[in-house]
Amino acid sequence: MELWQVPLLFSRLPMFPFFDLAHYVASVMALKEQRGAVEVSVRSPVACWFSAMLYCFGGSVLSSLMLAEPPVAFLAKGTNILLASSVWYLVFYCPQDIFYQCFAFLPLRLLVAGMKEVTRTWKITAGIAHADSHFKDAWLVMVAVGWARGAGGGLISNFEQLVRGVWKPETNELLKMSYPVKVTLIGAVLFTLQHSQYLPIARHNLVFLYTIFLVISKVTMMLTRSATSPFAPFEAALGHLFFGLQKTPSKLRSEGAASSNGSSVCDQSSEQHRDGVKKRQAKKTE
Repeated sequence: MELWQVPLLFSRLPMFPFFDLAHYVASVMALKEQRGAVEVSVRSPVACWFSAMLYCFGGSVLSSLMLAEPPVAFLAKGTNILLASSVWYLVFYCPQDIFYQCFAFLPLRLLVAGMKEVTRTWKITAGIAHADSHFKDAWLVMVAVGWARGAGGGLISNFEQLVRGVWKPETNELLKMSYPVKVTLIGAVLFTLQHSQYLPIARHNLVFLYTIFLVISKVTMMLTRSATSPFAPFEAALGHLFFGLQKTPSKLRSEGAASSNGSSVCDQSSEQHRDGVKKRQAKKTE
């Protein structure tokens, strides 16, 4: 096998069962680490199972809704549902929490996280191809559906939280995008341009390069325990260039507090000055 054939062979990798299994394990483990998820699993296993399915198949649900297709179509994949449900049961109800502790071991967790990022690329490309079959050469539709298919679990996180009885509108991904949602959007744009033949690169080469970037960035962020997006400097520069440098509410509050403290100090000094003047006038009159 020659070196140039590696991207081509990589793009033909089947996702089922190993990569899909890794996606289910990483997704359900992320659900268990959410605050209150373990209590929900004890109080209502049905709600917990439904939340886990949204974590695993959220992209399919959201992309189906966008294309006016049945959102429950993912339930027709009986083998995948059975596999994801088995992972859900083992993560939440395995005796002594052995299954979760095993995959929480850092080397295994890194392996599972890297395999999950591989499935992200496949979902983006599948979403773009599916959107193109409905709306030929509709760029925005292809980008939106590819984005939804690749990052649907994050985009519908508010609905998933409602299933667990949690309402946090401030966690809306559109208000403050997480790194996976951002990088999926970038991937959807790149693969849409390549699909429309406006990006001069072969599909298998783009799949290979984009997936390698996803895996390396994810593993690096996990090893360094960093939550900062690698795109943060570019986002700051572009935000300042196109939208102006916006101050955060915390900075505005701190400046407001400082100004109020300054005004109070000025008021106190002015009051002391007036009191001194009154005392001197009183002494003169005496």
